Amino acid sequence: MTREQLLATDELDAILHALPPELVQRVRGLDGLDSLLEIVMDLGRLPEARFTGREEILSQREVTAEDIAFVISRIGQFGGDNRAGIERTLHRISALRNRAGKVVGLTLRVGRAVYGTMEIIRDVVEAGRSILLLGRPGVGKTTLLREVARVLADEMGKRVVIVDTSNEIAGDGDIPHPGIGRARRMQVAAPSLQHAVMIEAVENHMPEVVVIDEIGTEQEAGAARTIAERGVQLIATAHGNTLENLMLNPTLSDLVGGVQTVTLGDEEARRRGTQKSVLERKAPPTFQTLVEIQAYQRVALYQDVAQTVDAILLGNPVAPEIRSRDASGELSVSTSKPSRSASEAMERRSTPRIAANGANGGRETVKVYPFGLSWTRVEEAARGLGLPVAIVREPDEADVVITLKNYYRRKTPRLRNAESQGIPIYIARSNSSTQIASALASVIELRRGPEDKALEEARDGIEQVVGGQSDEIELTPQNAYVRKLQHELVERANLSSRSTGAEPFRRVQIYR
Repeated sequence: MTREQLLATDELDAILHALPPELVQRVRGLDGLDSLLEIVMDLGRLPEARFTGREEILSQREVTAEDIAFVISRIGQFGGDNRAGIERTLHRISALRNRAGKVVGLTLRVGRAVYGTMEIIRDVVEAGRSILLLGRPGVGKTTLLREVARVLADEMGKRVVIVDTSNEIAGDGDIPHPGIGRARRMQVAAPSLQHAVMIEAVENHMPEVVVIDEIGTEQEAGAARTIAERGVQLIATAHGNTLENLMLNPTLSDLVGGVQTVTLGDEEARRRGTQKSVLERKAPPTFQTLVEIQAYQRVALYQDVAQTVDAILLGNPVAPEIRSRDASGELSVSTSKPSRSASEAMERRSTPRIAANGANGGRETVKVYPFGLSWTRVEEAARGLGLPVAIVREPDEADVVITLKNYYRRKTPRLRNAESQGIPIYIARSNSSTQIASALASVIELRRGPEDKALEEARDGIEQVVGGQSDEIELTPQNAYVRKLQHELVERANLSSRSTGAEPFRRVQIYR
C-alpha cells in the first residue's frame, strides 16, 4: 500500500459549517488544507488556522462573543472535560472558560480517520497481544487506536468494544463514525467514570478486545489490569512519551508491572553482584507489548515488556525495535543503539541518595512543586515533619509534584507536561496543613529504601529505651544484613541487643 493509498477522511465541510461565514471563505482559500490541524478562536484576538509548521491569520477582525456563540450553536454539547464534537465526525472542539464559566475561546481540532496506519504493527495486533501506545500529544495515538479497532473488528471478525471517554475515537453523537468499522462504542458520561465503564464493558458485553484512549489515573490502571486478567486483549494509550516515563510515574507504572525496592541478603547480593537494595518489578505487566510512536509511520517497539523492564531495572542496556514506513509503503526494521538512560533515571528517582554536605540526616533534599496548594503551608508542614523539602517554582525543576484531586482530574497543561516528563504526581486530599503533611510524608516514604526505614525504627527504639519509656523494644523482622546494621546502632548507643525468632521473621530486640 502506497502513501497515496492511505485514504484520509476529514469531513472538512462539517467543521467549516460551524464557522462564521466570513471565516469559511478564508479557510477554503488556504493552501494545503489536507494538513490543517486546528482553528483557534479566542475572544478579542484574531482567529488563526494552524497547520503543521505554520499558522495563518483568518481575519483582521477580532473574534467577538457573537462569533463564539455562533460556533457553539452548531456543535454538540460540551461535557465535563470541556470538549464537544460534531455529530458523526471526528472533529473535537475544546472550550476555554473564564472564572464565571463563560466560553471565551475555542479550539476546533480537525479529526481524521486515516486508513492503513496500523500496517506498521499489524503482526503484533494479529498475534492477540495487549498493546500500550505512547507518544507526545498530536503524534497520532488516537488515529492509530481507531484504525486498530477497525481492523480487529472488520478484518479479523473479533468482538471489539471501544471505551470512548471524550468521543475522540468514534466521534460525537449516538451513531459511531465509520472509521471504527463494526467495533462497538461505549460513551462515558464523565471522565471520572472511565474506569467503571471499562469494567462494565467486560461484564456486560463479552468483548474479545477492549480499546481505551488515555489511561491516566490509578483507578483506570487498576481496571485495565482487571480486564487483562480476564483474558481480554487490551489496546490502549496512556499519558507519557516513553517506557521510561511510565516506569517513573507512580500512578501508571503498574501498567508495565510496577517497581519496588527489595533488600537482598548478603549471599544473594554477592551472587548477583549488586548492592543490597535493588529495584525489581512488582507484578506481571498489564500490557505485553509497548509501542512508542515517534513520528508519522515511525515507532519504537518493545515486544516483551516484562523482559525489557527487568533489563532496565538490572541496569542492562535496552534496544527497542525501530520500525518505519517510507512513502512507497516499504517497511524497514532496525535495532536502535542500546541505552541505559532508563535505568539511570530509575536509580536517580527511586534509590535513596546521600546529600553531598551530609545535611538532613544524610538524605538529599527533595524538590517539590506544589500545584494549587499553599506554598507556605507546604513549607510549614515540611519543617514540622523535619523533612528535607525545597519548594521550586516550575514543575520541570521538581523531583515530585503535589496537587489536589480536582486539579489532577482537570489535567491542566502544567500537570500534563509534568506527567509526560515522568515527574511523579502525588495527591493531597485537601489544602489543609494536615493533609499536605500526609502527602509530603508519602513522598519521602516512597523515596526511601527498606534499610533507611529499618534504621530509623532502630533509632526510635534506642530513644525509647534511653529515655526510660520502655525497658525493651522489639523491632520488625529484617534480613541478616539489616539486623547487623541495627545491632551496630544499638552498640554505639551503649545498649544491648539480640536477635530472636526464626527466618524470615527473625528480629532485633533492644534492651539495657
